[in-house]
Amino acid sequence: MNKNKILIILSLLGLGALARLIPHAPNFAPVAGIAIAASLCLNKKWSIILPITAMLISDLFIGFYDWKLMAVVYVSFGLIGIFSWWLKRHANFLNVVTTSLGASIFFFFSTNLAVWVFSAWYPKTWAGLMLCLEMGLPFFRNTLMGDLFYTAVLCGGIILVREMNKKRKLVKINN
Repeated sequence: MNKNKILIILSLLGLGALARLIPHAPNFAPVAGIAIAASLCLNKKWSIILPITAMLISDLFIGFYDWKLMAVVYVSFGLIGIFSWWLKRHANFLNVVTTSLGASIFFFFSTNLAVWVFSAWYPKTWAGLMLCLEMGLPFFRNTLMGDLFYTAVLCGGIILVREMNKKRKLVKINN
């Protein structure tokens, strides 16, 4: 593995852990954006390893909670990494935005369904599920904004660097 890949891995991991430790709006975090960005510039495994490792490192400091809910959160980020693999060959603005939106929606429904199933907070009825989803909407707004922001910054940066490298290579070839 070359130095650039190691730097990318350590930077994404550091961003993921640190951003969850500093004060921020609830659920406004780079974890899904890291999974999506890693799928663009690293081997597939890193789009799963990096978000889960960043979560684990930061959870060591933040604290752990109900293992069933944590498992759903961690698996959700791993699946977001897997869902984003197709971006490696189909990276463009629309696909990156669509993947980010899909990640936010998937995370919202999977984690809120887990809260409804595994906690005693809501009745196990259709109305209870709808209440659980309604109560999660403020967190969804932050998840959506955080995912779009971090995905745009990280993926936009990756795509920009790639384009700059292509132009630099063209200039070298033409000189």
